[in-house]
Amino acid sequence: MGIKAALPRYELYLYTAVLGGALVWAASWIFEASSENVNRKLFKDSVKPGWHYFGRKMDAADFEWAMWFSSFRNHILFALAGHVIFAKIFTLLAPKRRSLVFGLYGSLAVLVTMGWTFMALVLSHCFILYSVGMLKSKWMCLASGLVTLASIKLEPYNSWQESLVTGSFNLQDVLFYGGCGFSLMRCMSFALENCDRKEGSYTFTDLLKYNFYLPYFFFGPIMTFDKFHAQANNTKLTRKDREMWNITTKALLHLGVILVVDVFFHYLYILTIPNDMKLVTKLSDWSLAGLAYSNLVYDWVKAAVMFGVINTVATLDHLDPPQPPKCITMLYVFAETHFDRGINDWLCKYVYDYIGGDHDRIFKELLATVCTFAITTLWLGPCELVYIWSFFNCFGLNFELWVAKLFSLPPFSTIERLMGEAMSRRIRGLFNAANFWAIVLYNVLALNSLDFAKLVANRLIFKGFPVSTISVLLVTYCGVQLVKERERKQALLEELEAAKQKTE
Repeated sequence: MGIKAALPRYELYLYTAVLGGALVWAASWIFEASSENVNRKLFKDSVKPGWHYFGRKMDAADFEWAMWFSSFRNHILFALAGHVIFAKIFTLLAPKRRSLVFGLYGSLAVLVTMGWTFMALVLSHCFILYSVGMLKSKWMCLASGLVTLASIKLEPYNSWQESLVTGSFNLQDVLFYGGCGFSLMRCMSFALENCDRKEGSYTFTDLLKYNFYLPYFFFGPIMTFDKFHAQANNTKLTRKDREMWNITTKALLHLGVILVVDVFFHYLYILTIPNDMKLVTKLSDWSLAGLAYSNLVYDWVKAAVMFGVINTVATLDHLDPPQPPKCITMLYVFAETHFDRGINDWLCKYVYDYIGGDHDRIFKELLATVCTFAITTLWLGPCELVYIWSFFNCFGLNFELWVAKLFSLPPFSTIERLMGEAMSRRIRGLFNAANFWAIVLYNVLALNSLDFAKLVANRLIFKGFPVSTISVLLVTYCGVQLVKERERKQALLEELEAAKQKTE
């Protein structure tokens, strides 16, 4: 039953006030815990001197964030600036050769950064999957790609391959596994797309130009080969209305977000506190809920900034990159839970949608999700924590379908039609609020630790029942209703825009 009725204005104001007050309340608890425990022994390794005029230390527990905006910042800015300059020159002078320039510049940058042995290793992966792709068997392409991916994710094969890369510098491990991992996913996309090509085959040069596109090489996101090949070889290059203005605005927005996050890290040690279990056990239920929620929001912000910067460069190259991840605050269904839209698009196209079809049949959906999360587990690197994360997210995705199927049958469907849209919206909101916290708990264990996730679940569901449990669900319910209202308005605007285009 579609929920199309707008929220009453008084409900909108009430939900906004409750949600805003709860976030401020939880943040005050985290701020207090951060200020009072800054000198704890376990904080010394991750709480470092920050901007001196704040008079506070800074949470530097996230290696990836620190890498992007300290040791790696100058290197990536220099490399991307060179890419933008060369790409612009050849786009103006020889637009038919710009995809070749992308590949040549990226290859040279990778060679200079990582050395010839790493380059040879990546080229060997490309050649293997190119050769298999020429057979035009999808199952062989996928199987060969996954076996090759396992070779850099499982011992002793990954250590053996890493030992082939000579030299040593701080970012070698990150760049090695990032470059190899994303390369293999791109090579599989190339091979699978080649299977669908009816006349002839793509060339090895096409694969190299696709794989060595520098903005995507080390850190993604992944654009499937069919989209990249069509866009990179497009010679009719035009800009949409206000496109350069939008690119500039997004670049400035990303810079602003980076500054805001750095400021918050001086006052809220959301990454360090969960690692100190003795301290965590002393915190209030609201502090734990705020920590769990803020860790997922931060992970989304990090992904949005990282992919946003790269996508800005790709947009300058006249590409249409994968969309940034959807904010965790906007999620209340497992089907939309992903922090890397490129990997999600890849998995949906070649595995999830390919096996699951219309996702309406229970057993086909189960098979599709199991296969999808099996590949995701391999991509993330098999270990106990990843197994648990994959199991619960796979279960959550299927459970949504089971519940939807159950409530679409009589007498539930009959009861919902009789109760009216407003009551139906509220009841669905309660279920969505519980689902939201299932998403938080299932994913926070991958971001922090299993012990922290178990403690949060125990405090909010069992020890905190009924006060903390009901309070947290009430606040989440308000947030879900606001998100649904935003989605309703967005859908209405899209309908109006579609109707306007049809009349024109």
